[in-house]
Amino acid sequence: MSARNATLACLIALSVSPITAQEPAAATAGQRLAQYATVRLESDLAGLTAKQRAMIPLLIQAGAIMDACFWYEAYGDPHQLLATIDDPATRQFARINYGPWDRLDGNRPFVAGTGPKPGGANFYPPDMTKQEFEASRLKGKDGLYTFLRRSEDGSLKVVPYHEQFAVQVKQASGLLKRAADLAEDAGLRRYLLLRADALLTDDYQPSDLAWLEMRDNTIDVVIGPIENYEDQLYGYKTAHECYVLIKDKAWSARLARYARFLPSLQATLPVAEAYKQEQPGSDTELNAYDVIYYAGDCNAGSKTIAINLPNDEEVQLKKGTRRLQLKNAMRAKFDKILLPIADALIAESQRSHVTFDAFFSNTMFHEVAHGLGIKNTLDGRGTVREALKEHAGAIEEGKADILGLHMINQLHQRGEIEADLEDFYVTFMAGIFRSVRFGASSAHGKANMIRFNFFREQGAFERQDDGKFRVNPDRFRAATKALSARLLQLQGDGDYAGAAKLVEEMGVIGEPLQAELDRLTGEGIPVDIVFEQGVDVLGL
Repeated sequence: MSARNATLACLIALSVSPITAQEPAAATAGQRLAQYATVRLESDLAGLTAKQRAMIPLLIQAGAIMDACFWYEAYGDPHQLLATIDDPATRQFARINYGPWDRLDGNRPFVAGTGPKPGGANFYPPDMTKQEFEASRLKGKDGLYTFLRRSEDGSLKVVPYHEQFAVQVKQASGLLKRAADLAEDAGLRRYLLLRADALLTDDYQPSDLAWLEMRDNTIDVVIGPIENYEDQLYGYKTAHECYVLIKDKAWSARLARYARFLPSLQATLPVAEAYKQEQPGSDTELNAYDVIYYAGDCNAGSKTIAINLPNDEEVQLKKGTRRLQLKNAMRAKFDKILLPIADALIAESQRSHVTFDAFFSNTMFHEVAHGLGIKNTLDGRGTVREALKEHAGAIEEGKADILGLHMINQLHQRGEIEADLEDFYVTFMAGIFRSVRFGASSAHGKANMIRFNFFREQGAFERQDDGKFRVNPDRFRAATKALSARLLQLQGDGDYAGAAKLVEEMGVIGEPLQAELDRLTGEGIPVDIVFEQGVDVLGL
């Protein structure tokens, strides 16, 4: 749900290979830190009960444990790294990136003596080859919740997460059980107890289902090994993270009515019937939240502003998903990053079309669109994720981006959205410039660049003589339809070669675009945000 920026695109390997640069980037520590605008994660706690206020510190403590687990997954022992860094700014930058590689610069190393980041992060032995992995007949080697490690004889072995993190998950499980004792909402209590058990067993499906069934809870927490973006070798392994959230009930009420349209929108997809034969789960929710704590994967480098979970394909088809819009984080990115980008790069006559409501809606419908399309290949070979391997994330994120726009077009035709369509298009265009700065070191980054390059080829926008960009609404709409069809077909066909070709050809930052991105950097516009957060910030 996050993406990264690459300043030197020619050094980025867009398949599974890490960048080859061995020397740290030339930027100073201060320049690196200036890429991030600092935001205090606050929320109005006045409406919370005493038990809810007491629950929040327990959830934050559990989140801090997930943070430590992610450090291990992304790098290894953080203390060994941080102890070698004398400069405080560089040390802080390493904490932001959970390692010595700049996530906004294509994972380029910024600590002297550091080599390229392994494609498989710390999920696999650094000397393991793909051939060795694929030749192994180890049960669970491609599991979501297992590490690959070396036995004493040098052979590969599988280590489940709950064994590798036995001490950590026991502590986190206990904290969730204590939080459950304080829960006044029965659904939240059940979820916390099931999630506490899941941390100890790596069986997350029961707690995923319980999380989907919650409706009236004010406090929420997303916790555990969830997204697989950190594993850029195969995309198999999930990484630990945590969000602690407070529901914004007024904004949530505005969103509730959109959930019921999901099944009918599936029928409108611009692709042959075979690619839309699966029916998305209709037991789904759209809600807005203030996020008060990020930890682990979601806190690494660029920050997530919306959540669409669970990722389990069986759960999605059976029950749907929940879409959580992180309104306060979204607002911070809009004010501190998107508006300055619009001032710099969007044609003056269209700048008024860049609005927070359109930014919120584009982000929301991106998450909703994850539920559309197809989860299993047409030829019965398994899931799309399994077929497309390391490219599955980039294609899925690209699909969600583009089908989100398709949904907006459809709902506008039905009169369910009254705002000017040009608001969504121009805000989307400004959003591409915002997100493409994250580069190609993640699935989101590759998806951003595919979209930019495809839309440019289709004439969806043009660069004026004054250096500003103007959206062509008709061509923008046509490009949306064409890219939607292409991505859906790649998924349904399980076309690994086609996905790899698209990423290789379109997932790149060309020189003209890099010049625009350098311009934004030169004007001092941040790339992303970093948080001041925790119980002290909340006044608890």
